[in-house]
Amino acid sequence: MRSSAALIFELSRPGRLALDLPQPDVPEQQLEDLIPAAYLRSEPAALPEVSQLDLVRHFTELSQRTFGVDSGFYPLGSCTMKYNPKVNEDVAALPGWTGLHPLEGFRDTQGALQLMYELQQMLAEISGMDAVTLQPVAGAHGELTGLKLIRAYHRSRGEEHRIRVIVPDSAHGTNPATVSVCGMETVEIKSHPDGAIDLDALRAAVNSDTAALMLTNPSTLGLFEKNICAVTEIVHAAGGLVYYDGANANAIMGLTRPGDMGFDVIHFNLHKTFSTPHGGGGPGAGPVGVKKILEPFLPIPVVTQTADGSYCFAEDRPLSIGRMHSFYGNFGILVRAYAYILTMGADGLRQVSEDAVLNANYCLARLRDVYHAPFVRHCMHECVLTSQKQNAKGIRTLDIAKRLLDYGVHPPTIYFPLIVAEALMIEPTETESKENLDAFVEIMRQIAREAEENPALIIQAPTTTVVGRLDEAAAARKPNLRWKPAG
Repeated sequence: MRSSAALIFELSRPGRLALDLPQPDVPEQQLEDLIPAAYLRSEPAALPEVSQLDLVRHFTELSQRTFGVDSGFYPLGSCTMKYNPKVNEDVAALPGWTGLHPLEGFRDTQGALQLMYELQQMLAEISGMDAVTLQPVAGAHGELTGLKLIRAYHRSRGEEHRIRVIVPDSAHGTNPATVSVCGMETVEIKSHPDGAIDLDALRAAVNSDTAALMLTNPSTLGLFEKNICAVTEIVHAAGGLVYYDGANANAIMGLTRPGDMGFDVIHFNLHKTFSTPHGGGGPGAGPVGVKKILEPFLPIPVVTQTADGSYCFAEDRPLSIGRMHSFYGNFGILVRAYAYILTMGADGLRQVSEDAVLNANYCLARLRDVYHAPFVRHCMHECVLTSQKQNAKGIRTLDIAKRLLDYGVHPPTIYFPLIVAEALMIEPTETESKENLDAFVEIMRQIAREAEENPALIIQAPTTTVVGRLDEAAAARKPNLRWKPAG
């Protein structure tokens, strides 16, 4: 039997073919007639020679090594890798949607335009905003759109000097990156020891050059800002606006609304919160909601409803920041979100938040006696633990993550948020059952016992995977990505 770790080149045997086609019964055209001789091979490509059966088995086995939320628990904190109903995939794949072309006229696309218009209204209601654009195609793209709107607003008021954006040290890394892309200046403020924004630090940071505060609430620490109204009032009093990073909106839907907290802008991650498979690089969608003062600056085209009840794109918007994406975003993602919201309804969306918060606090309560919990308070949709208790035995957070692989569990996010040393960030999401959470908790507790009784077992992990512990520095600096024949 062949090794499960064998490369396809190692399976190769001279003369074997995966596909043997008959000779063509039409005249062959010489390659030289189509491709200049300088670009033609002088010898055959060094491809593996394998049978069709070996080829199929090889790639089937590789596909089974791929981990996804459909195959197991995926507790990535901050990333919200939750199960999404397959019915929404079916809805997005209906021929009426997939057969559309973005250049079709309004008369033939009324259904699509109505869906987008109604989705805008839904997201505005959920967030407490006055208007929404669906154009951004990712969370970071939503951030870029939101900051461009803020900058356009200040410029329209003759306040071009407002280029300083306050960003807490617990923020997503995309926040300061987006500020730089917009040609603005990041002002970092430190968090209070309890994980909240330090109000004194915020007061000291705001001035006449303040454009905005970018804030995630709940924060990347999984904590709700207790003084959120005071935070937004401080920024507004200085003439700045307040931006809500909606990456964690699955903790607050139906419970509270950013617009009611005093935020002026929000971006949603439809691929985290509203039923789109998340991972693998996309596609995504990052709609942006705004208060009325920013509505004139929204990207064009804007989906609107005319006096006769039909729908169209409005282009005549003199203050608009222009297009942020060709056509109108990732339409299939919008269909999934629309279907999800209609299916869940207001009560269902509230339950999503309640269950996500309940599950995270359940994990925190069952693990905080064996792992260090840096914040002594209830969390929201995700909890942060550390390996501080295991450090005395030489165990790091990375070792715990590697040991989880031996148990067939995808590790949580590690070493983030950056302001928590040796962080383990766990987001169970609302879609996992108590039985699944109990199984995960027991594995985590077992690893804590191993750290006390046999730490070498953890330091050497993983031992059951095809590839063991790598030299991470060498893998990053000198990656071996290509097979080469021996000799």
